[in-house]
Amino acid sequence: MKLGMTSGCMLGLLLVTAALTRTGAVPVPSPLRALPGARGCHLAQFKSLSPQELQAFKRAKDAFEESLLQKDWNCSSRIFPRTRALGQLQVWERPVALKAEVALTLAVLGTMANSSLDSTLDQPLHTLGHIHSQLQACVPAQPTAGPRPRDRLHHWLHRLQEAPKKESQDCLEASVMFNLFRLLTRDLKCVASGHLCV
Repeated sequence: MKLGMTSGCMLGLLLVTAALTRTGAVPVPSPLRALPGARGCHLAQFKSLSPQELQAFKRAKDAFEESLLQKDWNCSSRIFPRTRALGQLQVWERPVALKAEVALTLAVLGTMANSSLDSTLDQPLHTLGHIHSQLQACVPAQPTAGPRPRDRLHHWLHRLQEAPKKESQDCLEASVMFNLFRLLTRDLKCVASGHLCV
């Protein structure tokens, strides 16, 4: 008899919980793969890159810093402000921002591939291309069909979009190269961690 009552209570609790969930009374975190068009979204693999991949980025950055010694450049603005943190955005906004960040990085590094850094950029470009393809699977093709970006995300996306028009090529290259490890070890990790990134 006790067993029957316990089973009945458990069943009732499950039914109530399900009803509350359907009505939205109980917040249920939606994973990235639940975003529209997010089929095949697998970002957890990027919580940490392999030592070999990070070393390839370090070689490219070191080679770039050596090349700066031969240039007379001065960049006053920051495309990637130090106060910016993807953890300040809503969870669904983070991959959208990171995708734009990676896209700009790929575009700038791609133009540098024909320079003296050609050999050192092969592996970083391959890794970033793979990251970008995974982000495309996690971000809706048409953001207007989903939640509307808040002011913070809109400002960030606009800043990245305008950077190639406002900044010189030298400043674009410097901004992207000096942001590489922040992108790889902070921004990418934050997006890959989902709700655990605060």
